Amino acid sequence: MTVSAFENPLLSGLFGDAELADLLCAEAQVDRMIAVEAALARAQGRTGVIPVRAAQEISDALGLCSVAPADLTRGTASAGVPVPALVAALRGQIGGEAAHWLHWGATSQDIVDCATVLQLRDVLAVIEIRLSGVIDALQAASQQHAGQLMAARTRSQIATPITFGLRIARWAQPLIAIMGELPALRARLLRVQFGGASGANTAVAPHGAAISAALAEELGLADSPSWHGDRSAMIALSAWLGQIGAALGKLGRDLILMGRSEAGEALAGAGGGSSTMPQKANPVQAEAIVSLGGFLAAQQGAMVMAASPAEERDGALWGLEWLVLPNMLLATGAALRHAVDLAETLRARPENMAAMLDLGNGTVWAEALSFALMAHMPRAEAQACMKQAIAQARTTGTGLQQALAALPEVRRLSIDWAVWTSPETVAEPSRRMAQSVFADWRPDHEKT
Repeated sequence: MTVSAFENPLLSGLFGDAELADLLCAEAQVDRMIAVEAALARAQGRTGVIPVRAAQEISDALGLCSVAPADLTRGTASAGVPVPALVAALRGQIGGEAAHWLHWGATSQDIVDCATVLQLRDVLAVIEIRLSGVIDALQAASQQHAGQLMAARTRSQIATPITFGLRIARWAQPLIAIMGELPALRARLLRVQFGGASGANTAVAPHGAAISAALAEELGLADSPSWHGDRSAMIALSAWLGQIGAALGKLGRDLILMGRSEAGEALAGAGGGSSTMPQKANPVQAEAIVSLGGFLAAQQGAMVMAASPAEERDGALWGLEWLVLPNMLLATGAALRHAVDLAETLRARPENMAAMLDLGNGTVWAEALSFALMAHMPRAEAQACMKQAIAQARTTGTGLQQALAALPEVRRLSIDWAVWTSPETVAEPSRRMAQSVFADWRPDHEKT
């Protein structure tokens, strides 16, 4: 029986992520902990802390060892962490004198944190690929719709004409910034953890620093002082995931609004049906992204709380991290999975976009026409004329441009209204702005 929405067969298509689940599952965690124990033995053999022969025997044996997570359940419930039960099981499989040297001078948190970092390294690689895929697809769509006019909305109201290409670029803009933060996040996160019982490596003194450096090399991680009580890197990771959720949440919300029946300005994804209303195509994937973004935002407080452990090590708040972080990673993966599909299938409905521009009898052009007037009269007078023309357009159904041109104060002016309302005039600033959003976007495979 599965309760989690990330694994529940009824909901996993919306909120789950099979690829990331494979990297984060209990089996993967046990495998990584075994790999850390093997690397620790090799590091201690290299530094002369344990016999070289024992280190080699441990490394060779652990390469063949297998421990089922279910076999660690009782031990974890007893110790509050799976490592003691795991080490006992591994010693039984290694046998002989070499087993004596397994887990030498380490503490459970060293093993779990190193294993977690190895899992995070793999997960971040997947997230990076998907995030790049979303940005690439949005860039292509923005270029495709660079000249497609639509009505911008500010505070939910129709504002001025922009291009669909610019709106798409705005979806990509925070994602590009988020991608730019990834190298620094990796540098902060992918560090070795080796501090021993209280973080001072007392049991292996004076070799602690040498072991840590050798272990980091074995695992392909950066060397670091022990960080049992410093969970700031985990907060940085959760905040980064939250940023992805927020950015994708905007994309999802905008697509939901653009796809409303009365607007229908853009569509993406396959759409979902209704049990009783066959005319509907519900924005299921966009809705799922918004839900996942909300979930990610809600978890931030828990991760901040988990980052205030008491004294040198704290089992209670460490456990809170276990409860929250894996689900945040799964939620991020699922949101990106949906976003890639939506970005790649995004399609405009130009006729409906044009209809939205025509709502209000052309009042969407009020800003442009106001500036046209201000080129010929004082600002206050131009604003007064515009207010009068808008009122007339709304009352009589006359187009705003016609109502404005008919005013006595305006009729005498020689204004080429078409210059101010031509599609090219309006589209060009949006095109330049969209291009500037992507100016620094260079995926790794395109770098020289």
